[in-house]
Amino acid sequence: MADTKFKAVVEAKDGLTMSCKSSNFEIILDEPKYLGGNNEGMNPVECLLNAIGACKGIVARSFAKAHNVNIANMKIEVEGTLNPDGFMGKDKDAKIGFSHIVTNYYFESEEDEAKLEDFIQFIERTCPVIDTIVNTPTFESKLNIT
Repeated sequence: MADTKFKAVVEAKDGLTMSCKSSNFEIILDEPKYLGGNNEGMNPVECLLNAIGACKGIVARSFAKAHNVNIANMKIEVEGTLNPDGFMGKDKDAKIGFSHIVTNYYFESEEDEAKLEDFIQFIERTCPVIDTIVNTPTFESKLNIT
């Protein structure tokens, strides 16, 4: 399959509230009031954690049968540690983004633990969102004045 492009369009609304659109879908991202937002949606780093968890869940569901792994139900929790003083410029030594991310998988399954651990390793290697974070893409920014 050839390279496929995905697109996101983000438009500023009131204050820090952002309308984020891809395909025919929209989500609202914002910041909590204590960080200057309107608290109308999750913030971008929470959205990133959800994207990580959702991608891992999609990989698990997509490949379980091919790996002969039977999972009746699953929940994935993703937790990230971030010091807001980094991006707010209050601490020049603080990392701006997440310093640590932990994923907890909860599987309802009769498979043995070793098989599920192997499957989790496959998920971690195959998740496109994780690959994008670990093997950073090239970035380019272009100014367009309207």
